Amino acid sequence: MMDTILISLQIVLAVIGIYQFGLALFGMYKKKKKVHFPPTKSFAVLVAAHNEETVVGALMENLKQLNYPKELYDVFVICDNCTDRTVDIVRSHGMTACIRTNENLRGKGYAIEWMLKQLWQMPRQYDAVVMFDADNLAHPDFLNEMNNDLCSGARVIQGYIDTKNPEDSWITAAYGISYWYCNRLWQLSRHNLGLANFLGGTGMCFETGLLKEIGWGATSLVEDLEFTMRCVEKGIHPVFNYDAKLFDEKPLTFKASARQRLRWMQGHFTVARRYFFPLLWQSIKERSMVKLDMALYGANVYIVLITFLLTALIWIDQSFFNGPNIATLYGYLPLWISFVAIAANVFIFLAAMVLEEVKSKKVYAYLVLFPLYLLSWWPITFYAFFTQNNKQWSHTKHTRVVRLEEVQSKQG
Repeated sequence: MMDTILISLQIVLAVIGIYQFGLALFGMYKKKKKVHFPPTKSFAVLVAAHNEETVVGALMENLKQLNYPKELYDVFVICDNCTDRTVDIVRSHGMTACIRTNENLRGKGYAIEWMLKQLWQMPRQYDAVVMFDADNLAHPDFLNEMNNDLCSGARVIQGYIDTKNPEDSWITAAYGISYWYCNRLWQLSRHNLGLANFLGGTGMCFETGLLKEIGWGATSLVEDLEFTMRCVEKGIHPVFNYDAKLFDEKPLTFKASARQRLRWMQGHFTVARRYFFPLLWQSIKERSMVKLDMALYGANVYIVLITFLLTALIWIDQSFFNGPNIATLYGYLPLWISFVAIAANVFIFLAAMVLEEVKSKKVYAYLVLFPLYLLSWWPITFYAFFTQNNKQWSHTKHTRVVRLEEVQSKQG
């Protein structure tokens, strides 16, 4: 009976893995035809900031230089429980600092919900709301790309999240590789197939009418995933704009990275519990591939957890009990299948880097340590499972002051 359960679990994981690999192949190409519209949409650009005096100035400079009519966008910085000079720096750049103080409802999701209420009460109303983090840098054409998608009928849009400091350490390089892979072979593939894309926490654009219609309501530790699930549940499909690039600072150390990823996984468990079965049921009832795909995406956190537990069980059996005493799927398959599976995983990440034209020799050298980064998700997810009811938001400190010209020169 136990063998049947274990083999069944492994078959399910294998099928999901094959599905994800097959899906990734549709990101190998990029559609060339694109409709461009004159700039007509107005934007409220919201920047979430908590004690970001080190990096917020660079973003303010960056946002003043966007290739979009200045009268069509305004910048509002949500200074959330700030105790440093963030407010002064924002105002010195001529931007609006919106001060929020609430020690009980802490976190980006609550800050955004508060800011939207302020926004709806202002004399000027905007066509759309764009959200950035304080450590970001936006491509000069970011708002033009959002304008194109809004004019084409999109209501929720996710830009391309790139890494502004991939050469700083092996951890930032690992983040960079992961994001190039996700942008090209997860996001673009879904875009090409007409599936719903998922939000990434920054570089997001929302039609104002939609936000007023359904409200924000995303206050978990992963507000981006929560809002994505709400949208898909209501039949609204977020889209991905490959050309709307922004650059995000990644943690320099493993400790900071583990803390950030723990928060992501804790929040991911919460959202998966809330939305997986409703989306799965809707996908069956409506025969919707979009909702099935999003349900599977939401269940990824459980997939990682089960994979870790199965691997640990097999390893313990072989190391301490002279295994194999536990049935494995590979025991019923030719040996070469396991080598193909490993090769496919190596290929998919390398393919993403080649397709994204990554030129940094330092990042390629850090590939040697990339498996450690991938494996570290296992214990982080395991710990997150037992601490998922911890709703305490943890701030990721940002210290890298990088200008857009520096990022672009390195990429070039």
